[in-house]
Amino acid sequence: MSPNSQNANPLNWMNRMVSEPYYLLHFLAFVSYIPVRCSAAQVLSPPRSAHLLHREIQALLTFCVLAAVKVVKRESWEAFIADTLFFAKIFLAAMSLVLDYHLALWYALAFAVIYIIAQQPAYGGLGTTNQLTPLQLEALLTEGNTSKFWMVEFRSLSTSSCIRSSSFFPELSITFSNKNLSFGTIDLGLFPNAAEKFGVTLGSLHQLPTYMLFHDGAAISRLPEMDFQAKIFDSPVSKKLLCRHFELDKLLLDYINGK
Repeated sequence: MSPNSQNANPLNWMNRMVSEPYYLLHFLAFVSYIPVRCSAAQVLSPPRSAHLLHREIQALLTFCVLAAVKVVKRESWEAFIADTLFFAKIFLAAMSLVLDYHLALWYALAFAVIYIIAQQPAYGGLGTTNQLTPLQLEALLTEGNTSKFWMVEFRSLSTSSCIRSSSFFPELSITFSNKNLSFGTIDLGLFPNAAEKFGVTLGSLHQLPTYMLFHDGAAISRLPEMDFQAKIFDSPVSKKLLCRHFELDKLLLDYINGK
């Protein structure tokens, strides 16, 4: 079974929900609203109870609409989960505020603790990518077949942007890897000193992940550019954007046609 099918398996997702602290703690936080709500129903006056129920129905319907929109527009399941959990936190805090502001403060504290002690897991599949060290990449670019193309992702899985896009690169590698084009990843969280050598600014949230295409030992294209300044309406990283920017379709056709 391929990594993609394994990650798409509902049983695997259920196992991750139970085994990963990030998912488990969020699940427990959301479920805790049920006993709190049941207890509150016994002490609230009928008008206030009806008002709360009305707000809960509104929040649930709004959440379902937003989740449906995200499913249609999703680029990765990691990004979809991050967005839906964010919406769920907002609505839970709003409902808690209707009940009692002390409860809302407790939930805010609980989610802050979860943010500190747990991190959303990145995509688990590797596709055909090679996990490289900076020295291994230098050797590949300067020794052997230097005319080969290498597309490399520089990332740090401690950043949310890299986690949200963590499935793009492995999936692209499955489609476009061939004898003339290989894919590799370097985790700058493990090798922070290599960031400056490749022109990646670790202090900038908009520089990670960074993608570079190497040929003849030099970087011939990169995304984002070194002087990139993020704007509100900039397109987020996606598989389509990477394919278009690095002309992966053309590289594959050139290989097929023997060029």
